[in-house]
Amino acid sequence: MAQRGVWQLQKLIVSYCDWGGSSRGIRAFMESRLPAFRDGNPQLKLDTELIRGQHPHLKGFYRNKNQRVVCVKNLSPEDILLQATRLRDALGRKVEKLKRRHVTKSPSVQGTWTTDFQP
Repeated sequence: MAQRGVWQLQKLIVSYCDWGGSSRGIRAFMESRLPAFRDGNPQLKLDTELIRGQHPHLKGFYRNKNQRVVCVKNLSPEDILLQATRLRDALGRKVEKLKRRHVTKSPSVQGTWTTDFQP
């Protein structure tokens, strides 16, 4: 995703195994979908990494020095493309657990709106 017009994902590493069965989908992805994904995202540095004996994964490096790793074991090429676009569209922030159900910077004086209003 672009924040203030700047894409946040800088680098995407596609790690796979050349003989493992769980990497079958990512090898098909690299043959069919990866060239189009690379051409459609010129701002992204895309690398492939051969790691034998490991399950395949996608690793994204963001501008704020965070990284995300997504396991794509036994996924189809379409699902791997979906995961790659999700990494591209993410801002790279850490996931934080919400302390309350309703989060706002300026809370209402009247309180939080609920559906069980009784006049």
